[in-house]
Amino acid sequence: MTILQLKYVIAIDEECSMRKAADRLYVSQPGLSSAVRDLENEIGIQIFERVHNGVVTTSAGASFIAYARHAVEQFEKVEDKYLNSRSEKLTFSVSMQHYTIAVNAFIDTVREYDSDEYQFSICETQTSEVIDDVKNMKSEVGVIALSEFNKNTFKKIFKDASLEFHELFARDTYVYLRKDHPLADRQELSLEDLQDYPCMVFDQGDNTSFYYREEALATYDYKKVISTNERATSIELMLGLDGYAVGAAMLGNSLNSSQIHAVKLKEEEPLTFGYIVRKNAALSDMAKTYIEKLKLQGKN
Repeated sequence: MTILQLKYVIAIDEECSMRKAADRLYVSQPGLSSAVRDLENEIGIQIFERVHNGVVTTSAGASFIAYARHAVEQFEKVEDKYLNSRSEKLTFSVSMQHYTIAVNAFIDTVREYDSDEYQFSICETQTSEVIDDVKNMKSEVGVIALSEFNKNTFKKIFKDASLEFHELFARDTYVYLRKDHPLADRQELSLEDLQDYPCMVFDQGDNTSFYYREEALATYDYKKVISTNERATSIELMLGLDGYAVGAAMLGNSLNSSQIHAVKLKEEEPLTFGYIVRKNAALSDMAKTYIEKLKLQGKN
């Protein structure tokens, strides 16, 4: 099995035609067919079914091609980094749940490593995608917060994915709401006090389990819930609908700080912030700096 064969079957799957795939790949159709036949014989499955107007990917073939895409993507990343690059362009990528402190640490890191050329990436996303990004080497570091409720579950998930979680700091539980919210003048609030207002939570896609929720007190039965996938949207909804969010540093002080207010929550479920990396990975200098910046954010 070769990378070239994997590229061949991906092209055929996308074109649904041997002829069109051959034209796209600048190879002869008989040569392409022979390469696919050799691959099918080697792995022991039929990838494509030949029909009168082209080819159809079999169910077994679709599963194989999903793995093939990932393998080709990783190969092209290695190619791009070590063969196609004319200069030592600085690269770094991080994935995170929706926490401003993780973004602020990224900003501080980029400022420290500013250069004429670089390729940096930051992805604020769902919990499962943070894990997948680090597992699949899309990101070098992932930033995640755990609660007592989901900590043991994620330890197993991290172990199964060959990832390591490193704890940085813990934060108490707060309610975030607009400064002129009817309850904003309270010194402390309970979830019962807030039951008539909508609670903002971050959408976790297909992972509807409470374990994947990044907010504290995920299992509480909130009367009104609005799911969003962006911090900016959450803030606008909080401002427009008297909504609130439960967490620790979820919104931070840098976003609409003049309009958002934090009030201590009576119900306690501190969040433990940390980062995940691939097991036994040798971190880049930039990744190490980013982690140090995260630690500093925890002291603010």
